[in-house]
Amino acid sequence: MSKTLDDLDSKQAPLADQARLGIGWLSAGLAAVLVAALVSVASGPVGIPFDRVALEVLGRLPLINLDSGLTDSQQAIVWELRAPRMVLGLLVGALLAGSGAAYQGVFRNPLADPFLLGIAAGAGLGATIAIVAGLGDGLGLIDPVPIAAFIGALLAVTTAGTLGMRRGAPMSTTTLILTGVAVASFFTAIQTFIQQRNAENLRQVFAWILGRLSTAGWDEVLLLLPYALVCGLGLVLSVGALDVLAVGDDEAASLGLRPQTVRRVVLVVASLGAAAAVSVSGLIGFVGLIIPHAVRLVAGVSHRRVIPLSFLFGGAFLALTDVAARTVQAPAELPIGVITAFIGAPFFLSILRRQTNS
Repeated sequence: MSKTLDDLDSKQAPLADQARLGIGWLSAGLAAVLVAALVSVASGPVGIPFDRVALEVLGRLPLINLDSGLTDSQQAIVWELRAPRMVLGLLVGALLAGSGAAYQGVFRNPLADPFLLGIAAGAGLGATIAIVAGLGDGLGLIDPVPIAAFIGALLAVTTAGTLGMRRGAPMSTTTLILTGVAVASFFTAIQTFIQQRNAENLRQVFAWILGRLSTAGWDEVLLLLPYALVCGLGLVLSVGALDVLAVGDDEAASLGLRPQTVRRVVLVVASLGAAAAVSVSGLIGFVGLIIPHAVRLVAGVSHRRVIPLSFLFGGAFLALTDVAARTVQAPAELPIGVITAFIGAPFFLSILRRQTNS
């Protein structure tokens, strides 16, 4: 037993060193979020100087009285249009990237992402049903489209988890992944059938599927915020357990950790966060794949770094991607999923090639 503990300590030493050196990366992540927020709010058809935006935000803080010099219309643009969209982008990007980091830790595979167990297919089916039924447009606090997408995503991942895990038996990641693929294919088949029967709604359905950060004010932010806080806290609290699992199930079990239970709990929390994110943003792919992997490449493999930094850099990445989506073809707007796929697909192929050659 003492030898096992000594071996575990020696394996975890590099991870502990990485965690202690994380203050610089944490500062870099916070700086990335700040820059992304300023760029997102300042960019658009009506250009607003960055310094004016910064003064406007500072002027709204308690005990600070600053005049930003913005007109009433510019203030309305900042606080009623761009700020909610920016915050929504930060939250969605953070949840997708953080969930992706957790999935990669659970499956010990850098190619894992939150859509692995059918979350995207389930959300797409739920949203499609709500749209063709004429229940809403995907905007607002109580709009049925995000609610239906959320329910569909949870139904898909619950089905995959129920079929892929046997009570009392070790969790086979291969079986779980293959079950997720089967469930996703089934849900996608139903969605395709519904779309063909309701061709008049195809444009609206595809607009949602390709992803967007359109908002009706702060309603979407308020809808997503509780899930972001709960799931974010849950994943941050799991970093120690994930680091222990990384050195092997036997070593983890020798310390009293239950590897299968930890994996199930982390998957539930990560799936809930991803489902909440796609319910308000549509199917924005690759964020949960490329951000955690990039963080792991440059900042180390410890989950004490990977998950918090994935939250920060994921949010910043999606906020900046949204700027590109609404400015590249202005006044027209590209689906944000197109931008993330354009960036993510080559990155994915490079990871796949590295995995194949290793």
